[in-house]
Amino acid sequence: MLYSASPASSTNPTSAAASALAAASTTASSSGPARASAASAMRSSATNPVSAYSGKMATSTRSSRPARRARTVATFAAGSQSVIAHWQAATAGSDTAGGTRCANKGSATQHAYAPARAPMVVVRMAGDANPEAPPEGIAGEPGTESVEQSGDVEYGVEERPPTGESVLLGLQHYLTMVGANIAVPLALAGAMGMPSKWQPIYIGTFFVVSGVGTLLQTTFGNRYPIVQGATFSMLAPAIAIIGFVGTGPDHWRDAILALQGAIIVGGIVEFALGYLGVMGWLKKYLSPVVVAPTIALIGLSLFSASQVTMANQAWWLVGLTVVLIVLFSQYLDDAHRMFRLYPVLLGIVVAWVLATALSVLGIIPSGSAAFVDLSTVANASLVQVPTPLQWGMPTFQTSFVVGMFAGVLASMIESFGDYHAVARLAGERAPSARRIDHGIGMEGIATLFAGIMGTGNGSTSYSENIGAIGLTGVASRYVIQIGALLMLVVGFVGYFGALITTIPSPIIGGLYIAMFGQIAAVGLSNLKHVDLDSSRNVFIVGISLFCGLALPAYMGNVGSAAAFQQGMASTPILGALLGLKIVSDTIYVVGGTGMAVGGLVAFVLDNTVEGSREERGLDEWDQLTEDDEAFDSAYERYVKGD
Repeated sequence: MLYSASPASSTNPTSAAASALAAASTTASSSGPARASAASAMRSSATNPVSAYSGKMATSTRSSRPARRARTVATFAAGSQSVIAHWQAATAGSDTAGGTRCANKGSATQHAYAPARAPMVVVRMAGDANPEAPPEGIAGEPGTESVEQSGDVEYGVEERPPTGESVLLGLQHYLTMVGANIAVPLALAGAMGMPSKWQPIYIGTFFVVSGVGTLLQTTFGNRYPIVQGATFSMLAPAIAIIGFVGTGPDHWRDAILALQGAIIVGGIVEFALGYLGVMGWLKKYLSPVVVAPTIALIGLSLFSASQVTMANQAWWLVGLTVVLIVLFSQYLDDAHRMFRLYPVLLGIVVAWVLATALSVLGIIPSGSAAFVDLSTVANASLVQVPTPLQWGMPTFQTSFVVGMFAGVLASMIESFGDYHAVARLAGERAPSARRIDHGIGMEGIATLFAGIMGTGNGSTSYSENIGAIGLTGVASRYVIQIGALLMLVVGFVGYFGALITTIPSPIIGGLYIAMFGQIAAVGLSNLKHVDLDSSRNVFIVGISLFCGLALPAYMGNVGSAAAFQQGMASTPILGALLGLKIVSDTIYVVGGTGMAVGGLVAFVLDNTVEGSREERGLDEWDQLTEDDEAFDSAYERYVKGD
């Protein structure tokens, strides 16, 4: 462990550090309050720490758990014999070199210090086989805290929980994303007029695509613990295409084939933009002033989801789900490990079982949103096998492709924010340009696969599961891969899929309230890296958030892409251009996506309004971002064997 301390914080920093460690050494085996007092003494020698870029939320209290205190104090005591020598060496080095550089070889990342940085107290574990090896992290220094040091991360990205535990955690992630992954195909099937006999296998296809996409991303893509699934960003252009082609028993197949063609081309373009490095290149223009409102709008833009705002919603079940998740994740997380690991799963299951029992007893009427209809399970087929091109050969039309690409673009912007959010909650450094490129490129491959399988929708990262990581502290890639396998099973076994569809929408609404509020907070917490006393930064963040909420609401009031096109055509001077279907559809789709609107507004303003790199948070964020060498591509990992 390393602790940075400001020489200005004490007239005799060497004495302060020695006193703190002496207290720690003599109380290593004493009572909890005594240990806490010793730890407090050590912290008092460093009065100007900088918040670490980790999954630790500002309001978290998990870092004060007795186990962490005991482990921390033991570390202090073990290194008490050599701390003075290290302090003196660091002080001497800072006088001559004007700065310090620490390389973290274990994670292949580096952290550069400004010349004015304070020297560091170095405390090493007793029996360290390599006293010259760099430590795992620097407490109080941005971006250097390892996963093991993060108080909110129960399982890090590289860790593997026991198999049984992993299955339950994977099931929890599956249940977290099931609402959105069912809502999209149901919306498309209804818009197309797809006959009911085809809908089970259509929904199953979405889960197969989601499982394959998640396995590809976690194994060969950016390797973050992030779930891939159907995207709402492509829903608006899809409905516009369906309206043009036609609906009903005679036209639904033509509509889905047109959607397939547009999705296939969109996936190829997204793949190219990712692996050609376009998204990574844009990263140098994206400061925390841009990323903060973009991530926040991922959560805020879903406050109007029908599962939350329906007038006929069973609010008692929504409230019960929220209360259960909050109870398990925030109040009982220290009471038992089960509550800390499975708050979402427990909340869903308890509310679901109660709603089922009340439905069977006739207390909940069949017309209620809380009613659980088990007849769908009894009528489901045992095995269903989605196949490529199961609806026929895709058709391609230029206007459809361009309109769908607007949805692909919005999905890419959303994923960019998701990557930063999952890295933060997993206790990792901010993603490098190289990791972002590989993530977007792999999403393109998954979208291409979705087009071939015939979903009529693409593949994107899921904010719901990022929120689950924040609530549970489980950031294990292995757990996400187990969840992906469960998605594949559900896609092929009709009974499982039918059972999941019986989860009432109020439970999904309660899940959204618990999840997306945390995503919004994680996004806004990035602003700690910028100068919030700057009126420039406050203005950009404020107007970005407002536009990201207001413009999608306006598009919703317009009603349809066709109505929006008519309005654009009547615009003075520019009406001839804006009234073109390709142009109006693109504006309509992007304008209806909150994180795309807010991100674009923030991007333009942040890169055109005058402001220093320090003011924008870029200097500090450069220190927080992992080096490109920290990420190994699939070729380097599996072919070259690096």
